[in-house]
Amino acid sequence: MKDYFGYKDKVCVVTGASSGMGEATARMLVDLGAKVYAIDLNDCKVDWITEFIKCNLASKEEIDEAFAKIPEHIDAFFGVAGLSGSKTDYRTTFDCNYTANMYITLNYLKNRMSKGGAIVYCTSTAGLEWKKFKREQNKVVHSKTWEEVQEATKKLANSAPSTFAYMYSKRCLSQFACEQAVEFATLGIRVNNVLPGSTDTGMKQEFQDMVGGEEALIAEAGLAGRLATSEEMAAPMVFLNSDMASFTSGLDMVVDYTDTCLKVLGKKKNLEAISATNPIICALAKKMMNKSAKNALNSGKEN
Repeated sequence: MKDYFGYKDKVCVVTGASSGMGEATARMLVDLGAKVYAIDLNDCKVDWITEFIKCNLASKEEIDEAFAKIPEHIDAFFGVAGLSGSKTDYRTTFDCNYTANMYITLNYLKNRMSKGGAIVYCTSTAGLEWKKFKREQNKVVHSKTWEEVQEATKKLANSAPSTFAYMYSKRCLSQFACEQAVEFATLGIRVNNVLPGSTDTGMKQEFQDMVGGEEALIAEAGLAGRLATSEEMAAPMVFLNSDMASFTSGLDMVVDYTDTCLKVLGKKKNLEAISATNPIICALAKKMMNKSAKNALNSGKEN
């Protein structure tokens, strides 16, 4: 049987490899014969990976330590790790979702990848509106260092609700992917972006709480009538970084079973077409979240 995917013996780096989409991605790559370097803060339970590297992706220093353990030549990178913001602060959420990917790409992948290499980022349908809000993202996306990104998001980190860091970071990463696809094309390296819809991962409960329950979360999965599995999101990422997609670069691959189509056709309201940085919107959102949390706390006491 011909190896159409071409992963055998290739060095693949997967972030967020200990659970959900990242774990599913790592398993598929192992099955395809890749040498998988799994990065996560929690232990990775995937058998036959080449090496697990414990790393807090919200820390530049820990990323440096992690990549010191990875071979000089990298064939494929899968930036899958992400936080919802419901259990972490704005800074941690944003840095894990966006700043880590930016830093790894510009400081390691650009130097350690060669012609034929491939990069895929896992953003979210929450990042779909990046083209509409480019003006909000430009300062962050055009920052070249970790410190510059932190300075560009300093005010938001102190004023916006942490869950808004999720949407904003995904928009920034989607724009970054588009711009880097052009930059890396001169090196013969492909860059793509997968935007998952609602998926049944370890963060399912967090997203349910954010949107108002499981039914509301399933409603964000288009016409599937169910949440996607982690494998159904890992497969497109594995495909995009494989030889099967050798002429595909700069793609925003939306994987949401028609949810975006419904919004484009006007058959469903697009609730995410709002600013992620407007002070008034951020203040209102923070007030609503605090009220919701207070009500939940009081309800728990009564029970």
